[in-house]
Amino acid sequence: MFDPKDLQNMLGSVQEQLKEMDAKAKEKVIESKSGGGLINVQFNGAGELLDIEIDDELLQDKQSLQILLISAINEGYKQMQEARQDDVFEQIKNMNPFKF
Repeated sequence: MFDPKDLQNMLGSVQEQLKEMDAKAKEKVIESKSGGGLINVQFNGAGELLDIEIDDELLQDKQSLQILLISAINEGYKQMQEARQDDVFEQIKNMNPFKF
């Protein structure tokens, strides 16, 4: 016989697993470089931009700086999205909604 409390417990378990996944995503760091390492950007798995490092030699060439910065940010964001998608699929594969 179906017990509504079982469903409530199952949903609580799934929510807890999703919170754990979000916490792990914030700990993951994805790094992207552009211009042979002249620009380095870091994102966490939640999509937050953590750091931008710019080599001093680029500071004199605004146009190159802009192009390489956009490239590094776009590539880093793309890598973050792919990593997040992989993590979500892995978590779903391992998710046990009946764990309560």
